[in-house]
Amino acid sequence: MHRRHLLLAASAAALASAAGNVHAQSADAPLRIVVPYAAGGSSDRAARLVADRLGPRLGQTVLVENRTGAGGRLAAQQLRNAPANQNVLLLANPAIMVVAPLVFKDAGYDPDKDFQPVSQVTEYEFGLAVASAVPVKELSHLLAWLRVNPAQANFGVPATGSLPHFFALMTGEKAAVKAQVVGYRGSAPLISDLIGGQLPVAFDTFDTLLPQHEGGKIRILASSGAKRSQFAKDIPTYKESGLDLVATGWNAFFAPAAMPAAQVQRLSTAIREVMSEPDLQHKFVDARMTPVASTAAQTATMLKTYRAQWAPVVRQSGYQP
Repeated sequence: MHRRHLLLAASAAALASAAGNVHAQSADAPLRIVVPYAAGGSSDRAARLVADRLGPRLGQTVLVENRTGAGGRLAAQQLRNAPANQNVLLLANPAIMVVAPLVFKDAGYDPDKDFQPVSQVTEYEFGLAVASAVPVKELSHLLAWLRVNPAQANFGVPATGSLPHFFALMTGEKAAVKAQVVGYRGSAPLISDLIGGQLPVAFDTFDTLLPQHEGGKIRILASSGAKRSQFAKDIPTYKESGLDLVATGWNAFFAPAAMPAAQVQRLSTAIREVMSEPDLQHKFVDARMTPVASTAAQTATMLKTYRAQWAPVVRQSGYQP
């Protein structure tokens, strides 16, 4: 009997040691950051800027992997069941973590059950722009002009179901303007029609509209942030223009639900620390992205607040993919 107990104890110790080794290996294994969009976009640029600094801080290799498909949902679907020993993060935005689960009957993942917030890294504003022929230079004047000329209340957006689409709806509701949202196949044709005068009003991310504004081809009347954009301090916010509305988008890292809490905390701390480095912040600003240094808890709170603002707008729109 005594020999049997010794064997059982030895087996238990071996199993515990093996489990510890698996955890250590997973923590030290190369970290993969999955970007659900093609290389070259803002999400991809953000991931690669973080990865360059994160590797040395963690003392391990950090790889960025682009997995495109289904508007970003494919990557989330593939990572939702990642095992605990798989060292992987998803860089996601509101389209994946907020909008898709609301508008698709089955997005293929549950953002709350299948993922854990790790750290927010960027924030961006939206902009409202008008064609140069539109005879207004302030948001309040535009709203008055649209009430007198309701046939001109066509709000162009880069894609139906996009965040600018729902922000356009927010604007119309807040301003008591009945608008028709016109969806385009991307920002390029949207801005082309705005410049050409075929479209009076457009909504898009602020950084997308800004180069044409700076070139004098369109006019951005207001930005949607809580304060003026650091990239164009001469453009007022919605609130400064008399419309009580603040809306932003973001990029944040998420871990699969199975990742151990200690590893999530380790990665969250490391990302927050590199995002606090002045040199990295300058690189984000140079890329016209607003950097954010955030803990896992702060990211979770941000996500909850964001859903509370956007979910009613998405549902009330009745949008179906």
